[in-house]
Amino acid sequence: MLSGSRVLIVDDEANARRVLEVLLKKLKCDVLSAEHAQAALSLLRETDVDLLITDLNMPGMNGLELMAMLRDEGHTFPVIVVTAYGTVETAVAAMKQGAFDFIIRPLDVEQVELVVRRALEVNRIQRENQFLRDESAKGWDEFIGQSQSMHQVYELIRQAGPSKASIFVYGETGTGKELVARAVHASSGREGLFVPINCAAIPADILESELFGYVRGAFTGAVKDRVGKFELADGGTLFLDEITEMPPATQAKLLRVLQESRVDRLGSNRSIEIDLRVIAATNRNPLEAVKQGLLREDLYYRLNVLTIALPALRERLEDIPLLAVHFIEKYRSSVQYGASTPLSADVCEALLNYDWPGNVRELENMIERALVLSQGQTIALCHFPREILNRSTQEIPDENLQPTNEGNLEMEFNVERLEISLLAQALSLATGNKAKAARLLKISERTLWYKLKKYGI
Repeated sequence: MLSGSRVLIVDDEANARRVLEVLLKKLKCDVLSAEHAQAALSLLRETDVDLLITDLNMPGMNGLELMAMLRDEGHTFPVIVVTAYGTVETAVAAMKQGAFDFIIRPLDVEQVELVVRRALEVNRIQRENQFLRDESAKGWDEFIGQSQSMHQVYELIRQAGPSKASIFVYGETGTGKELVARAVHASSGREGLFVPINCAAIPADILESELFGYVRGAFTGAVKDRVGKFELADGGTLFLDEITEMPPATQAKLLRVLQESRVDRLGSNRSIEIDLRVIAATNRNPLEAVKQGLLREDLYYRLNVLTIALPALRERLEDIPLLAVHFIEKYRSSVQYGASTPLSADVCEALLNYDWPGNVRELENMIERALVLSQGQTIALCHFPREILNRSTQEIPDENLQPTNEGNLEMEFNVERLEISLLAQALSLATGNKAKAARLLKISERTLWYKLKKYGI
C-alpha cells in the first residue's frame, strides 16, 4: 500500500522537489523534503521514512556520498536515485552501491509510480521479515524468576536447545509454555522461524489446511496455493500449543510428517522435504490425555523425547515480588507514569497469599489493572479485584500467625515465608533501592544481599 507511506525527497532544485511532491501526494504518500544531503541526514535522525528519493548531482555531499552515510548510520530503507537522461551510467553505478532503482528526467508519471510502488513493497516485506526474526529471537529475556524450580527449567532448556529432539512442555494455563518454546528455539541455533499455532483456537476443519497448506482447487474456496505452517517452519521450530485439542485424524497425519520429514499440501500428490523441530504443549497431564483418548499414544511417545514441566506460580512464591516489579515497569510507560509505582505492604502480603489459578498471566493482568487504577500512586489492595481482597491480611487478620499449610508448625518453614514477605515489601517501598530497603528493615546491606541471594529474590 502506498497510502500513509513516508517518503523523503532530497534535491537542491526547488522545482524538482515540487514536481515529485505533487506526484507522490497523488499516490497518498506522506512527503518530506530536504534541499541538500546534510538536511536529509538531520531529518532522518529525528524521524523514520519508508523510502528516500535523491538526486545524484548536488552541491556539497552528492547522492552517492549520501547513500554511503546512510549505510554507515544503519538505515535500511530503499533509495531511488534521480538522474538526467545522459547520466544513466552513473545511476547504474549507484545501484551497484545499493540503490534500489533509478528514475530519469524528465519524469514519467507511470514510471515514477511503478518504481515507488515496488520500492515500498520491498521495504514492507523487509520490515515484516525483520519482525518475524525479532519474534523468533525472543526467549531468555522474557523469563523472570530465580526460584529453584525455575532454575531447573532453565537448565533443561539449555540442555535441550542445541539438540534436534522433539520436546513436550506441560503446565497449567498461564505458566509460560510458549516462552519455554521460544527460549528453546533461541538456544537451538536454528536459522528458520519460530512458528506458533494454537490447536484449540482453530476450528478442526481449518486446522489441517493451516498446518499442511493446500494447492489451488483442493477444496471450495482454495483459489490459490497456500503455504502451511509445516513449510513455514522449515529450518526452524513449530510450536503446537494445546496439542490435545487436535483432532485424532490430524494427529495421525502429524505423526507421519514427523516420521518421514515430508509434508503433502492438501490436494497435491507431491511431497515436500522439510527440516523442522516440533515442540508440543498442553495444560493437561499428557498421560491422562492419552488414557482419555485425547492424545494418540504413538504421537505422545514420538513427541515426548524431552519433557519440560512448568511449575504453577503458587509453587514458586519467591518469584512473585520479582514478577510484580517487572510488570509494573513493563506497563507504567503505557499508562504514562514516568516514576516507579510502589506496592503497599499489605498488597505484597496479599499477592503471596493468593493461589493464582491463572498463574503468571493472571498476575500480569492484575498488576496492569492496579497500575491504571492507582493513577501513579502507591498500589493498594483497593486496586485489586475481590478474589485478591478475600485472601488479603485485612480480610484474614490472623493469617500471619497461622502456618502456611494446615498442620505445618515447622519454625524454619514459616520464618522463611515471613522473611520473603518482608523483603518483598521493603524492596517495593524502596522502589528497588537496596540501601533504602536495608534501612527500612533495620539490617545491614550485607545481610540484605545475603537474604536476597538465599531466597533467589
